[in-house]
Amino acid sequence: MIPTEDASARKREIEDKLKQEQETLSFIRESLEKSDQLTKGMVSILSSFESRLMQLENSIIPVHKQTENLQRLQENVDKTLSCLDHVISYYHVAKDTDKIIREGPAGRLDEYLACIAKIQKAVEYFQDNNPDSPELNTVKARFEKGKELLEAEFRSLLMRYSKPVPPILILDTIGGDEDMEVQEDVTLEHLPEAVMQDIICISAWLVEYGRNQDFMNVYFQVRSSQLDRSIKGLKEHFRKNSATSAIHSPAIQTKRKETPTKKPPKRPVSSEHTFCCLSLQEALDNLMLEGDNIISAARRAIMRHDYSAVLTIFPILRHLKQTKPDFDATLQGTAASTKNKLPALITSMETIGAKALEEFADSIKNDPDKEYNMPKDGTVHELTSNAILFLQQLLDFQETAGAMLASQGKMSALSWAAEMSSSPSYKVLGNLQLNLSNKAKVYEDPALRAVFLHNNYNYILKSLEKSELIQLVAVTHKKVEGLYRELIEQEIQNYQRSWLKVTEHLTERNIPAFQPGTKLKDKERQIIKDKFKGFNDGLEELCKIQQGWAVPDKGQRDAIRQAQKRVVSEAYRAFLQRCANISFTKNPEKYHRYSPEQVEEMIDKLFDTSA
Repeated sequence: MIPTEDASARKREIEDKLKQEQETLSFIRESLEKSDQLTKGMVSILSSFESRLMQLENSIIPVHKQTENLQRLQENVDKTLSCLDHVISYYHVAKDTDKIIREGPAGRLDEYLACIAKIQKAVEYFQDNNPDSPELNTVKARFEKGKELLEAEFRSLLMRYSKPVPPILILDTIGGDEDMEVQEDVTLEHLPEAVMQDIICISAWLVEYGRNQDFMNVYFQVRSSQLDRSIKGLKEHFRKNSATSAIHSPAIQTKRKETPTKKPPKRPVSSEHTFCCLSLQEALDNLMLEGDNIISAARRAIMRHDYSAVLTIFPILRHLKQTKPDFDATLQGTAASTKNKLPALITSMETIGAKALEEFADSIKNDPDKEYNMPKDGTVHELTSNAILFLQQLLDFQETAGAMLASQGKMSALSWAAEMSSSPSYKVLGNLQLNLSNKAKVYEDPALRAVFLHNNYNYILKSLEKSELIQLVAVTHKKVEGLYRELIEQEIQNYQRSWLKVTEHLTERNIPAFQPGTKLKDKERQIIKDKFKGFNDGLEELCKIQQGWAVPDKGQRDAIRQAQKRVVSEAYRAFLQRCANISFTKNPEKYHRYSPEQVEEMIDKLFDTSA
């Protein structure tokens, strides 16, 4: 039987819900009625609007047809008048353009070319319609004068603004990247943009309408002189600076992403082609000489095992391969020995680069385990940071490096993208892990050995994740991330074993069984004293030693501390609770030195030399 009060309450609850549902239903019904009314009103408005549109259309169409006829008549009249004005304007061209032609094109090239265009049209008109008129001779003379002044302006602009390119800007351009996101593109400006546009406009006009190619001799003389001065300046720059400083020059910057090689657009061979070939011969020789110097410097760097210095070859090689089509087009018609200079330089750079990649991977494996070179606090080894930095820098040129290894027969040209994961990237990581394991044996303390390996493995994983190296390596080794996480967790567990010599004193082993108020024997009291003393001494010793160790990753450092606090604190609290009612000494404060909170504070100071 359900109690009467519960039944009444249940009934009221059902009635309240029923009332709410009825109110909701009423609201929905009212909303639907309003929606129907609005729909009917909108249909009525749209029907009225359609009717009015039809009436308006019937009224407008006749008016529109009449207006069309009137507009056609007006257009015919306007065209006739325009033709008359056009013909009459040719007789006034000489007078209208006299002042602008005499003042020359300086600072007003667009206006000047527009005037010459008017004069040219006038010449064509009189030649076709009135060849014996005196106006024809007048506009012809004005046209020739305009052409002379354009040629003079062309020469003046080249002489005034042509300057040799500074060596540092040449190096910046060699090391530049078309897809930079972090820094601005390096722009090599031979001439100011406005001046360049003026020169292009003038030369285009002279080629098309001037019927004279003499201006190209001026271009050849001025520009070849500046090109020669630029190359000599670069040569002098290298002469003043050692090869090593040139390799480490900040002018060569790397990025986090390498854009696919793009073939530059083909450029038509202009009428200056022959002159350029002659002027570029000396410049090409200088380029080959400097390329040989860079290769020699890289070879010396490899002998010193300074592999990061060799990275300077990668942006230069990529730039040379991207611009090779331009070189080939420019050097058409030259001797085979001249054409083959750049390919030979590219081949030499690929050879030395591939050698550096192979030897770098081997050097990581064979780096000696020197005790004096090991970090005392177990932090990341210099070999690890250098290896990761090299791979990150190499990542910016993965396509160049892959093609480089393919050219030396280190991998097939079709599979280089996948093989890059193992050679050199994955190969370097494997060699690094093996070497770190060997280096860790230098530490006598197993816990410090574990901290060292943990720090290095964690640094490698974080570095891989922050860059695109993780995706690159995962092409052929998909479990590499999980592998490093397992290694990190394994070393954390190895480190935690060092605390067993502290927590083993807190176990129930050897603690005598007793009843509250029971007097312990001397031997039994001594057992408890030894446990307190062993715990206190072990805690103090470990905290003192491990406070000087390092775990640079804050997240990892906090997690290790928290896990250790939890284990030690729980065991210590349980031990204190078991010994709370045991009278084992007249001086309990001598043995009960720390509260659980103090123990946790001591563990919080691990890996913190400033504590």
